[in-house]
Amino acid sequence: MPSPRIVAVCTVHALVEDPGTIGVTAIDKRPVTGAVKVGPYGVRADVQADRKHHGGLDKALYAYAQEDAEHWAAELGREVPPGFFGENLRTEGIDVNDARIGEIWRIGGGEGGDATGPGGEGVEVQVTMPRTPCATFARWIGGEHQRGWVRRFSDARRLGPYLRVLRGGRITAGDPITVIERPDGPSIVDAYRAPATARA
Repeated sequence: MPSPRIVAVCTVHALVEDPGTIGVTAIDKRPVTGAVKVGPYGVRADVQADRKHHGGLDKALYAYAQEDAEHWAAELGREVPPGFFGENLRTEGIDVNDARIGEIWRIGGGEGGDATGPGGEGVEVQVTMPRTPCATFARWIGGEHQRGWVRRFSDARRLGPYLRVLRGGRITAGDPITVIERPDGPSIVDAYRAPATARA
């Protein structure tokens, strides 16, 4: 397995009309190049269209694993490029679904580069909760896979974590991920409670 790292940093490409309560969704995210600033509400120039359900300080960033994306690419019969699931961070080499609630990661830091946080120490983020799939996500997947997508995604337990930003800075694709604190307690999958629509 490769060393844990960031494959891509993604921000909103365009707001998409959605029949949900907000009327638009910011799920359409694409990779950006170079060093990107990260603050309390996530990646600079990103948009959180619905902070009540998909944003705010405890959901400042969403991480999804390349390994899980490859699983879905095979299942869906299509490419699943970075940002396709609305994630800000596409990761590699780290089991994000085994991350513990309260776990702290350093992104960047150490040797190499101008794309690290203040003092070259890297950005620090904390795992807060798993992603809960919703109807907006299902509509974004679309096509023959839209119906039953919430349950399918839930059952696969390839959820990805939301992250709180403890220390901001700059990150870029290729930055290493280091787990600097791993508390006892449930993983995000252990803590997950599938939505009622997924259990029906």
